[in-house]
This record gives sequence, C-alpha cells and structure tokens, in this order.
Amino acid sequence: MTMPKKDAPLTIGEVVEASNIFFPLFDHVSSRMPKGAQVEDTLRVMESVAKLAHKERAKKREEKTKEKFGFNKNDKESSLQSSEENDTSD
Repeated sequence: MTMPKKDAPLTIGEVVEASNIFFPLFDHVSSRMPKGAQVEDTLRVMESVAKLAHKERAKKREEKTKEKFGFNKNDKESSLQSSEENDTSD
C-alpha cells in the first residue's frame, strides 16, 4: 500500500490508532480533574501535563547521558576523590 499524500483525508484506521493513543491519556487526566470540570479544562490541563512530561523526559535523558560518560558524580564521590588525590600527591 502506498503512503497517502500529506493533505489526503485520514482513514478510519488512522483515526482509530490516534484514538487508541489519545483517549487513555485524556481519561487519565480527566479522572484527576475536579468535579464539574469541562472538557476544555481537561484539554488545557493535558497540554500542561504533556509539556511537563516532555521536560521530565529530556531531564532523564540528559542524566542518563551524563551517567554514561561519567560526568554525573555526586558531591560525596567527587570530594572524596579529590581529597584522595591530594593525599597521594604529597
């Protein structure tokens, strides 16, 4: 099957796939909203939650990258290591 053109109407299958991703997310956020919240409120909150989730993902990815290359030493390790280096340099 050929790929549809960019501006071609969506197929039912494409809408179903997107719905399978969207609605569980919407339902989760909606279940945590105060009683009486409107759909529009939930959609706005979903935008904010998505932005926060992307920031958290980026932060985790950055931390993993630093760990991978050894740049993420905690203060105790680095101070202990530097004091050991000072002791052996005498």
